[in-house]
Amino acid sequence: MRKKTKTQRASSVKAKYRASLSFRMNVLFFSIFLLFSMLIFRLGYLQIVKGEDYVRALERTEEVAVNTSVPRGRIYDRYGRVLVDNEPENAITYTKMQTTTTSEMLEIANQLAMLMEQPVDRVTLRDKQDFWIMKNKEIAYEKVTEKEEQKLRENEELEEKEIQAEIDRLVRERTTEEDLAQLTQFDLEVLAIYREMSSGYNLSPQIIKSEDVTDEEFARVSERLSDLPGVNTTTDWKRVKLSSLAILGRTTIPSKGIPKSKLDYYLARDYSRNDRVGESYFEASYEELLQGQKSVVKNITNKQGQVIDTVTTYEGEPGSDLVTTIDIELQAAADRIVEEKLLELKSMSQSQLLDRAFFVMMDPKTGELLSVVGKKLETDKETGKRYIVDYSYGSFTTAYEVGSTVKAATLLMGYSEGAIKPGEVMIDQPIKLAGTNVKSSIFNRSGRIAMNDQTALERSSNSYMFQTAIKIAGSTYSYNMPFRIKDGTLQTMRNAYAQFGLGVNTGIDLPNEFAGFAGELTDNGKILNLAIGQFDTYTPLQMVQYISTVANGGYRVQPRMLKEVREPSEDGEKLGPLVEEVTPKILNRISNSTDEINNVKEGLRKVYVGSKGSARSYFGDAPYTAAGKTGTAEVVYYGPIRDEWASETINIAHVGFAPYENPEVAYAVIFPWATTNYNISLPHASETAREIVDVYFELKQKYAKEGQTSSSVKQEILPTTTGEKIDEDTEEETVTE
Repeated sequence: MRKKTKTQRASSVKAKYRASLSFRMNVLFFSIFLLFSMLIFRLGYLQIVKGEDYVRALERTEEVAVNTSVPRGRIYDRYGRVLVDNEPENAITYTKMQTTTTSEMLEIANQLAMLMEQPVDRVTLRDKQDFWIMKNKEIAYEKVTEKEEQKLRENEELEEKEIQAEIDRLVRERTTEEDLAQLTQFDLEVLAIYREMSSGYNLSPQIIKSEDVTDEEFARVSERLSDLPGVNTTTDWKRVKLSSLAILGRTTIPSKGIPKSKLDYYLARDYSRNDRVGESYFEASYEELLQGQKSVVKNITNKQGQVIDTVTTYEGEPGSDLVTTIDIELQAAADRIVEEKLLELKSMSQSQLLDRAFFVMMDPKTGELLSVVGKKLETDKETGKRYIVDYSYGSFTTAYEVGSTVKAATLLMGYSEGAIKPGEVMIDQPIKLAGTNVKSSIFNRSGRIAMNDQTALERSSNSYMFQTAIKIAGSTYSYNMPFRIKDGTLQTMRNAYAQFGLGVNTGIDLPNEFAGFAGELTDNGKILNLAIGQFDTYTPLQMVQYISTVANGGYRVQPRMLKEVREPSEDGEKLGPLVEEVTPKILNRISNSTDEINNVKEGLRKVYVGSKGSARSYFGDAPYTAAGKTGTAEVVYYGPIRDEWASETINIAHVGFAPYENPEVAYAVIFPWATTNYNISLPHASETAREIVDVYFELKQKYAKEGQTSSSVKQEILPTTTGEKIDEDTEEETVTE
């Protein structure tokens, strides 16, 4: 066999090497191809699939919602009369950049303090301590010895920031009153300005001063803007109420800012700490509509991250205007009448517990609240002088025993439970159960009078209602009978009253509604008290929802204050375009037939016009048809005067609706703790109802003559009729006696 020569062997090795190299190069090129393919695929994925998401993320970091103090939405009454407005005022703001240093901010604060006066009432002890330490750093930190600092650093469990925090605490703790006394009035003004400047976020304008900025201050700062980086002079909008109606609510002011309890909630929604927000009732309920939209700016930065320019990407817009259901002219008249009756009652003897009164009027078909009156007597601690404050929110946050006004609901409950039938005759007689005192109707303390259900309403028979409750409990009355009730009777009765809105939330579109107190059934006889409104407590708003349910044929309608949402007015003369008209919300229908409801309504009509009607002397001559029910409740006092707790007193109340044939309004009146004299009959609740309902129909005629309507598409903006003006930073107006 021939051997290969050296040349042949070398050629073979080179061939193998070339083949191996070629293979490796192919693998390398293929790998590079795969990598480039993956890179291209990834870039395509990022650009095509996720591109919009990343653009939005970039916009979120570059575009900042800026508080340009857009006006909040106006609030009107149902006829377009302004209830809450905005007024422009001068404001000085500061915008902090990411690169702004503390020393730069202090220098600007120092210059501003020379140009304007800054109130120092919000400066705290902690602020003073920190400011003094900042101005006297070397002297301040000598208050902590090297030995103390060394001891802290020997603690291996503490991180550097924790060590520094403890040193700062010791310095602050050892800063004396003598040290703080070194701060001059000018220093305190600088501190007050610096405090506001540092409280905001980067790139978000912070109001330094907007309350009582004089024209001179505004001009001086405006002239120096080029020397004051971040400072700007602008217009702020303060809230002005043109009615003292408390349920319109209040807003915070910039110096107060967002309430601490809701700080996280609002900050998460791009609010600034010193934004005005609705603090109570209507302003709070509809904050999102009233607030408006801030402008949005895009910050242009250089390579060092410094902002060199800002571009507005969204101009912002004022809040929506809200039309309420309130008739402010009716409200003003009702306020006056309730105040007069309250003071008249208070001037009588044995009225030491009386301090409040309520009236509520509602459209029984739509739930629109036309008037919500609450008046409360207060006494100035310094002068001892009595004055009246608006307590309209008490109409749904406080509850009372309402007496015989609930008897229509008691009869309808008796029908639905099969205890009695419409037209059923029973004997009005004193009721004596074993182990209890005698209970009777006021007009019949000892006799026996046959009457049907309508007459029982007309004359306000307690006995008829007691016997109805006894039948619901599974028994039939006999003298001195042991009273045993079937299981669930109390809950059955409460459930029946709840169908009318008694003892449950009405659903009003305002916060903090109270459902009332449910009494404790210590003995079965309390069931009888429940049947005549002298056991559980109900709010004035529940009372009007209840009588509305009877008036409209059995539908419990949610009461509300919002009627319409509109865009801001374009010319200041007509309301803006309609955005939304709120529609009625039916919560439930009571479990009674139309015939049963009509039967009870006829009984309520007899209360007003029957020969023995308990309200005949107040409504018998009314120029309109109406129906209703009076009420008196003997109660135990647990009001604000603790020394008088457990005193026996009387609540007087009245509910009704008109016109009888086609109800337009339902109303409720209550004077809690009116007197401690059980031997007199007080007419004030019925008189209040009559006088205010008279005003309603007089205004109806007036509006018709003037062509004034609450449903016009191009509704004109009208001036308020109250003559009041309450700035956001002042206390609520009161009416002195």
